[in-house]
Amino acid sequence: MFSALAASRLVSGLCRVPWRQAAAGTLSVRGYRGDSPEDSGRDLIEIPLPPWQEKTGEPLDIKRRRLLYESRKRGMLENCILLSLFAKQYLNTMTEAQLQQYDKLINEPSNDWDIYYWATEAQPTPPDYQGEVMDMLQEFTKNREQEQRLRAPDLEYLDVAKQ
Repeated sequence: MFSALAASRLVSGLCRVPWRQAAAGTLSVRGYRGDSPEDSGRDLIEIPLPPWQEKTGEPLDIKRRRLLYESRKRGMLENCILLSLFAKQYLNTMTEAQLQQYDKLINEPSNDWDIYYWATEAQPTPPDYQGEVMDMLQEFTKNREQEQRLRAPDLEYLDVAKQ
């Protein structure tokens, strides 16, 4: 049988990731350890994302279809449900300026949690994203009609040209 030390060395060698002992067991240096007061954050890895660039000259029907897809395919389920239902209700009636605001809102921030916190008003919206579309999204998020929003809408609404 392997000892804990031998198993730790084997896994460390296979993964090529430095491991260290912690009070609760063996943790990877690259892993998320939570927001403990003694966490220096030195072991967190930032992956730089390319800056968002607005797609100029894109036909409105193509922009609507792209935004519909991007609203549905998010990094977290909460935003997938929220934004796809919002897009189903409002995307076909948005003006070109509103579409540009929405495009920037869902594509420029690199963290989906930021969008979620702004939409639910858990955190203040930065001035760059505050506007008519954010106001619409925040009002939609309040769900005054108390609809059940447990999943993304069916794909039938994706045929934008017929609506």
